[in-house]
Amino acid sequence: MDSIVLKTDPKPAGVPASAHLLSFREELAGNALKALAKLPLGSLSLEVLHGRDSIWVLASAEGRGGIAIRAAYIPGGSFSPRVEKSDDLSIQLTVVSHIGTHAITLTDLDAELGRLRLLTTLEPSAPLMLGYIPRDVYPLGPGRDPLATKGEVLAAQRGLNTALVYFRLAEPEFGCVLYVQDLTNLNRYYQKTGTKPDGVVGGEWPELGYLLPTEGEDGSPKPLPAGEEVTLSDAILVMRPCDIQSETDSARHFLQMLAATYTTLDHPETEYRDWAWRAERTLADLDTSPKATLKKYAARFARPYTDAEYPDSMVQLSLLTAMHDYGTWRGEPHLIEASFRKGVKKFFDPEIGCLRRYLPDVGDDKDADAVDSWYLYHPLLNLAYLALSGDREAKKLLLQCVDFGIKAAHHFKYRWPIQYNVRDFSVITGVAADGRGQTDVGGIYAQLMLLTHELSGEERFLDEAKAAIKAAKGLRFNLNYQANLTAWGAAACMRLWRLTGQESYLQQSYVYLASFFHNAEMWESNLNHAAHYRNFLGVTCLQDAPYMAIYECFDSFAAFECYLRDAGPELDPAARLLVGEYCRYALDRAWYYYPDALPPEALADKQRNGHIDRKLSFPVEDLYADGQPAGQVGQEIYGAGAAWVFASRSFHQLSDAPFLLHSDHFLFSIEAMGPNVIGIQLPGDERGEARISLVRKARARRKLPTFTLRGSNGDELKSTYRSADRVSFELPANAQVLISWE
Repeated sequence: MDSIVLKTDPKPAGVPASAHLLSFREELAGNALKALAKLPLGSLSLEVLHGRDSIWVLASAEGRGGIAIRAAYIPGGSFSPRVEKSDDLSIQLTVVSHIGTHAITLTDLDAELGRLRLLTTLEPSAPLMLGYIPRDVYPLGPGRDPLATKGEVLAAQRGLNTALVYFRLAEPEFGCVLYVQDLTNLNRYYQKTGTKPDGVVGGEWPELGYLLPTEGEDGSPKPLPAGEEVTLSDAILVMRPCDIQSETDSARHFLQMLAATYTTLDHPETEYRDWAWRAERTLADLDTSPKATLKKYAARFARPYTDAEYPDSMVQLSLLTAMHDYGTWRGEPHLIEASFRKGVKKFFDPEIGCLRRYLPDVGDDKDADAVDSWYLYHPLLNLAYLALSGDREAKKLLLQCVDFGIKAAHHFKYRWPIQYNVRDFSVITGVAADGRGQTDVGGIYAQLMLLTHELSGEERFLDEAKAAIKAAKGLRFNLNYQANLTAWGAAACMRLWRLTGQESYLQQSYVYLASFFHNAEMWESNLNHAAHYRNFLGVTCLQDAPYMAIYECFDSFAAFECYLRDAGPELDPAARLLVGEYCRYALDRAWYYYPDALPPEALADKQRNGHIDRKLSFPVEDLYADGQPAGQVGQEIYGAGAAWVFASRSFHQLSDAPFLLHSDHFLFSIEAMGPNVIGIQLPGDERGEARISLVRKARARRKLPTFTLRGSNGDELKSTYRSADRVSFELPANAQVLISWE
């Protein structure tokens, strides 16, 4: 767009603009803004400016345009800004007005990352009813004109997920910008005003950024109390030149910029969780509670929810696979495993040549021929993992079923609907409310095909995996339908890269990761009942779901183990950081899905499926960032595998050692270096954190031995926690450690 003479020309035809934007545009054109401070940020120049009703920060690049960020909005009166501090590292201002006192801090400046953090607080001079506050980010074009720009919003906040907007200023060629509000620091504002940050960051070009919610959920605004400082905004921006030619370019930039944001966000501390204890409790409850299983056909079948719903194949095989992994870890299977294994064949229908969702005797209240697209493939994926562990019956059954799965994929041309009829593939539900089908089913399908290729050696299965990944290209941030399916898609891409050596598959894995982390909650909520549990780095289970779900959580965890196991040093450090941190927080956060970890008042009174029994060690399905009562959907017996997956991946049995080694990062290398000496290599990024714990075995009579941990430089590490049952150490997520004991 050509430069515009702002003093005389109206806004370009067809470009929408609010009165606030036009007012700011006029100020810029008339040089009416007063300079308060200035400093460099790499190739950018930062200016703090005093406007008619706002304090602004402008980040501009010579000849490449820039970005304007509103630091404070003070309408209807005069105000006096005062610079308290200004140097190359930060700027601090105080703004006194009829509203009260704003404190503005520009900090966390990083020239290499193109990052800044802009924090604004307000201490009202009287009980204050905040009215409409306009969005706070405008791109700038020639002559600093916001309307002389062209660009696109690539991703924006969904619901209560990370409050972000990711956009590209293409004309002029400024580059990409990721804007994130650290909602953790805004909890107090939402509590005081009765608001919540649902979809508050986004906007339409060229008015972007944060729209501060001012109206409570009940429709009536609540005042901010006088004399109490509250944070109104805590914005982090990462800006960089970028040449986006494809969705893989966009995804890679997003992950890198998100990682740069993540490292400056406030992170809650994680806690050690005894998943081995929880796993044993869950096994006992599954075996003994009449609310958990049914006995028929000389086998045991799990109910999906506590004392509710018919057994189905996804539930049966998900529990069986996790149970088998845990039995292998503990050194002997539980007796219930054999009974579960007997029941799998009863789901097989020789007429269609595949597993059905329900058993033959399912009630008339269910459509026995209806299946969700992902539900067809997930049981087969677990059959494949059982087969790879040496189960010959599982392999035989998988090979009987897999061709029907391929037939379905071909029928839908690798673009699956929500639900269809397994007899004739007629569509029952084509798309969700947003017009999309199950866009990421191709990911779990590809993983299934790759495992079947490993089992059979047949090249056609590899070809199927390639076709499924190819069909999903172009979906960008609309790829994610269900979190765990997207995670399996990332794992499938990584495996394809290892098998073929084609760089495009590694790059495509970043598209899956970007869509996954777009739906993350990169903040810690203290709203309502959420004060009793953790939500940091949780991912909402569906693209439009209001809650995090335990099944999608632990299944994504398992998928990311595969992703990181196949990844080598070529993996982008940003991807390594984000995946590692997701898994670390999952081990902590998932504990709160269990009813006994929550106060009774935090649990819903009624469930859509079954009921909640706090005495049973089965997780509820749903936790909410806005603090709605947990467990509204029900208590998941089909999520019981969470404890077995977390225990078998985070605790490690060491030969002849009188203790367990616990790590909140996956350990792919544990090497015996001599008598009572082992070496470990953590697979995370240097910017991440990790906890290693040495834990006394349950029922062990011996005390913990004396431990010495040394880093790669030979220095001894000091423990951060010590008791009779556990010694813990905090270290970087990429550390190499020698552990010795006596």
